[in-house]
Amino acid sequence: MRILKYISLLLFLFIIGLSVFVSTQKGDYDVTASKVIKNPRSIVFNYINDYKNWETFCSWIKEDDSYKFIYPGLTLGQGGSCSWTSHSNDGNIKTISTKENERIFQKMKNNEELSEVYWTFKDTLGGTKVTWRNKGKLDFKSKVAAFFSGGIKRVVGSIYEKSLENLNTTLDYEINTYSIKVNGISTLPGGYYLKQYLHCKQKETERNVNILVSRMEYFFDKNKLSANGKPFIIYHKYDRANDDVAFSVCMPLRDSINIMPGSDIQSGKTASYTTLKTTLVGDYSHTQKAWKKALNFVAKNHLERNKSGQIIEVHKVGRNEVKNPSKWITEIYIPVYPKAIEVKAEESSLESSKIATPPTESVAPTEKRK
Repeated sequence: MRILKYISLLLFLFIIGLSVFVSTQKGDYDVTASKVIKNPRSIVFNYINDYKNWETFCSWIKEDDSYKFIYPGLTLGQGGSCSWTSHSNDGNIKTISTKENERIFQKMKNNEELSEVYWTFKDTLGGTKVTWRNKGKLDFKSKVAAFFSGGIKRVVGSIYEKSLENLNTTLDYEINTYSIKVNGISTLPGGYYLKQYLHCKQKETERNVNILVSRMEYFFDKNKLSANGKPFIIYHKYDRANDDVAFSVCMPLRDSINIMPGSDIQSGKTASYTTLKTTLVGDYSHTQKAWKKALNFVAKNHLERNKSGQIIEVHKVGRNEVKNPSKWITEIYIPVYPKAIEVKAEESSLESSKIATPPTESVAPTEKRK
């Protein structure tokens, strides 16, 4: 009995001593992980800059299926944010500032703990060197957990290193796997829609399209509007020589609705017209390749462009339906005058690309080369 008392006393003293030791340890931490990602800097930057992509590479998310993410109207660039809940923690993160293709600064809150997140991107041999840094301060509970896990730098550093490895694998497959197919002459039906117009430089087009699509979807959710189809983009101007692009991001409606004056959201209506339809399966970064193949097809088959119509891209399957960019489907419609034309099988698949092994069990598109 006396021995049990001594053991209990020793255990109690050990716990007290450990608590004092842990509480006197510095709670500040600064963890950094780096990895060379085998993709161009702009592609890597744009992918990380959008929180909707984080589910595809963050190791702690992939290993815990209890995570549920809430996305607002803006998830990429300055002001972009997201929040999450899980069995182990709740939190949110917001982008405070960015410098395109160079750095991202974010503030994160995880179980009431605040931290700062820094990303830097540099060109290097073989791709882009990505550095992921997290600075913060641990509370007592987190210091205890970190102590028994080998220290905060070991724990977080290991998580970040594994996540960057996932990022490299994901981007290598998801971004580089795509296919382009010219489907042939198609009639694009007309209808009502809401639109948001923007004028920008060519290199800013993809990022701004993603921002406006998210805002348009948020506008529909907030105002409880029902879309009559998928979001689409009308290109009013695409002047490569003068680096000048003008477009509208649109959401189709069944009927016309009135919009309050002064709003940046406007209503519109398209007429039905004949087009050459081309389908891109893959990331949006390949849309210009699809445009080029489609326009080459127009020239080769002596089709006449209908200048009164505008090129339209329909996001048939996007990030809201599937997280994997390799499975996104974009339909491109180029206005032409009607003409009977046969699209041969060997001409229909104009370009495709894939890498050898996907990071998941999904099947890559069949590779075809003309």
